[in-house]
Amino acid sequence: MNALTHKHILLGVTGGIAAYKAPELVRRLRDAGADVRVVLTPAAAAFVTPLTLQAVSGRPVHQELLSAEAESGMGHIELARWADLILVAPATADFMARLAHGFADDLLAACCRAARAPIAIAPAMNVGMWQNAATQRNLRQLVDDGVRVFGPGSGSQACGEVGEGRMLEPLELVAACAGQFGGGALAGRRVVVSAGPTFEDLDPVRFIGNRSSGRMGYAVAQAAREAGADVTLVSGPVALPDPPGIAVQRVRSALDMRAAVLAAVADADVYIGTAAVADYRPAAPATQKIKKDRDAFAIELVRNPDILAEVAGLARRPFTVGFAAETDDVLAYARRKLDDKRLDLIAANAVGAGLGFETDDNALTLLWPGGQRELPRASKAALARELIAVIAERLDARG
Repeated sequence: MNALTHKHILLGVTGGIAAYKAPELVRRLRDAGADVRVVLTPAAAAFVTPLTLQAVSGRPVHQELLSAEAESGMGHIELARWADLILVAPATADFMARLAHGFADDLLAACCRAARAPIAIAPAMNVGMWQNAATQRNLRQLVDDGVRVFGPGSGSQACGEVGEGRMLEPLELVAACAGQFGGGALAGRRVVVSAGPTFEDLDPVRFIGNRSSGRMGYAVAQAAREAGADVTLVSGPVALPDPPGIAVQRVRSALDMRAAVLAAVADADVYIGTAAVADYRPAAPATQKIKKDRDAFAIELVRNPDILAEVAGLARRPFTVGFAAETDDVLAYARRKLDDKRLDLIAANAVGAGLGFETDDNALTLLWPGGQRELPRASKAALARELIAVIAERLDARG
């Protein structure tokens, strides 16, 4: 984490329950070598005290925009100039809205308005608030404005619900901050991720598809971005918003995905094939809706290209990672796929029984030539970050 040595991190803490993690985050940032100042909003002070944050940061905590002491030296301008990075953690839905719309009505918002340094937010809120259309609209505006977005994670929440909206853990945020200064595990790397299902049309109404939600692939893409990589995500049809800070190409069929992936990996360092690509497609899709006028009919299927094998077989191939979702003999099939396709690494997972498709959790076994690592059941976001860490390790080992 020496990428953070002597870096000035201005930590903004807003009024969400995740503010209780702020003292730990300050301590971890300082352990990584950063100098930390804290700006506390009035609502945040209801969750964590200024005295606690002063004790762990070793500096006075800033709260008031219009106090005589602060503004005698134009405090918000001084703080904004001091910062190498402004991190708002937690960033509530309210703060995201005010930041997206240019408000400067408290000290933290004013610092963000005056800053020339990068701004990053770590969203933290109820899953319903995170998924709300206004929040997602504000998120898109912030990304368009150049704000970095770390997370959110997924899991159980203080309100008792389960889903996206958890603030990333302090060590995850420290790693994400380091990535902003070229210290991320994949800093300087170009990563291509494929995600979601493919749909193979039978006629203008019907298609052959599968149950992939795309959540694992989207989590992997976001984890790679947090690790400092330049990420392109090739996505099949899913009901997920574009991850912030990532170039997304939407495709439908296996042939569409093949074309997009092969173009994207031409200068990539890593390809991670999480997509559940259809093995077969109809040989001759009907141009009009097929009518229900027969008791039975046959559909001729032809085999789709093997995108993963094609990428692994390129003359200038990226570090190639596959996924193997199986219902039985998971490790045996995954090991065979690793060998047959000459992959650098494969992530094996069982599907069914609440794992794999259409769930927030998963469990993976990572296999590579001469090695293996178990990643126990966890949220897909957490697994994605562990997977990215292993990929970075294997890249370093390869030299």
